[in-house]
Amino acid sequence: MLDTLDRALRREPHRPAVLGTTRTGAPRVRATRGDLADLADRYAAALHARGLTPGATLGVAVRPGPRALAVMLAAWRLGVRVAVLDPGAGPDVLRSRLALACPDLVLADAAAQAVAGWARPLARRARLALPDLTRLGGPVVTLGPRLPGCAPALETDVSARPPRAGEGDGDAVIVFTSGTTSRPRGVVHSRSSLAAGMATVTDLVRPAAGRPVLGGTFFVLVPSLAGGAPVALPARSPRVLARQLRRLHPQATYLTPPQLRAALAVGAPFTGRVWTGSAPAGAGLLSRVKQAGAEEAWGVYALTELFPAAAVEQSDKAAYEADAGAGDLVGAPLPGVVAKPGPDGELYLSGPGARHRYLGEQPDPWVATGDRAHLDDTGRIVLEGRVKDMVLRHAENIYPGLYEPALHVPGVELALLVGVPAQDGDERLVAVVQPAPGTDRRRLHTALAGPLRRMGTARPDAVLLAEIPLSGRSRKPDRAATALLAAGRWREAVRMTRPAPSAHGRRTAGRSADDCWAPGQSPRSWSGTSGGTGE
Repeated sequence: MLDTLDRALRREPHRPAVLGTTRTGAPRVRATRGDLADLADRYAAALHARGLTPGATLGVAVRPGPRALAVMLAAWRLGVRVAVLDPGAGPDVLRSRLALACPDLVLADAAAQAVAGWARPLARRARLALPDLTRLGGPVVTLGPRLPGCAPALETDVSARPPRAGEGDGDAVIVFTSGTTSRPRGVVHSRSSLAAGMATVTDLVRPAAGRPVLGGTFFVLVPSLAGGAPVALPARSPRVLARQLRRLHPQATYLTPPQLRAALAVGAPFTGRVWTGSAPAGAGLLSRVKQAGAEEAWGVYALTELFPAAAVEQSDKAAYEADAGAGDLVGAPLPGVVAKPGPDGELYLSGPGARHRYLGEQPDPWVATGDRAHLDDTGRIVLEGRVKDMVLRHAENIYPGLYEPALHVPGVELALLVGVPAQDGDERLVAVVQPAPGTDRRRLHTALAGPLRRMGTARPDAVLLAEIPLSGRSRKPDRAATALLAAGRWREAVRMTRPAPSAHGRRTAGRSADDCWAPGQSPRSWSGTSGGTGE
């Protein structure tokens, strides 16, 4: 696919390739197809002149956009593997990851170096942090405009044309995921697995030439540009994004669930086919996208180790949930993907697009997803929660993901079931529900009564209405932080519902927590101390 893109960019070089937006939502050309081809040529020559040959490792800390894509094309041409550096990982984690990857050269734009240097106090507010890149052991060069204090610029005035990598397979990219500071984990995709993943995306999205696509990920940019479609990078501001969508009328849109919710909250219109993934997306969210104008709304099940693995359209997901299906339907495995549950219920995936191995480990054709799942009668994947997210209550194993989809009634934006330690050494199960903006909480309490009643022995001990913390690059719900939030609010509810002395020395009833209650009772009637099932 990258070879196809390289050739395609040289045809009609004056056509727009990557689009940005003004604050009014008007599109502006950030790079033409010829610009990308020229950048890739110059970067390939410059990296070859720096001594990078097939098998070398290039660390990349560059913001998404034309330069980052051109670097990937240059590295692909040379047979150099790219280690993606994430500024949000924190300096200690990143330092350990780079010690494992051992890059021969680090490419960083001025913004990434500012995060590691003079702008560190400002970057910390945005939860970005990098170690001093000049102390990582390998040379560092600046890509793009250089600011004072940055490493020397990458010299791109090189006339010698570098050789192309051979036809054989090899490492293409390292993307770090999970792991710890002491044991980082890097997903290694080979040239063949990366190409297979992008081919699957192409067959799924089917971008048409000439019509814009909105999305900022590598797996959106490459297939769309190869098919002749310009790609618009999504605006960060929800209001600007709404204006951008209104003016652009994209044939296809890829946004994460948090981006979709934020855009819908400000009345963004949608057109064509909309895709979302990297975090749970219920039928309710997909339905709202179609109500906002989309012809189709798709949830994509994907992992860093295998992208994409399955997909489901809103109508199928809504029908499954209407039939009271347990768990989260994510669709049938895409062509070439094989799925099987393991002995403990964990889902295993394999296929041409699966990662080759983890860095420092032996190849393995099967990806252990960490998700519990089963296959329904038609072979579709139904998730039942994360293996490690199990809650043990009264000696019973409860898998939150099996029940969380049922909590996404109208008016619910996000919902998680988390375990809270109790004084008796057991765990209590708390449903943390984030209402959609403007939702009447009393009506939401009524709407949740039915789903909670049908949860049987997995019925939570308490329901908490609160904003669910998000984390990571894709802003996924942070289950650990949500559990800490639930534990704190549980204790607060107990304190608030106990009698408290009045200003005149008399004891009066404490203020009741309307946003925390036991199922089967009204919010104001719960004492917060039962620890049972609310019956």
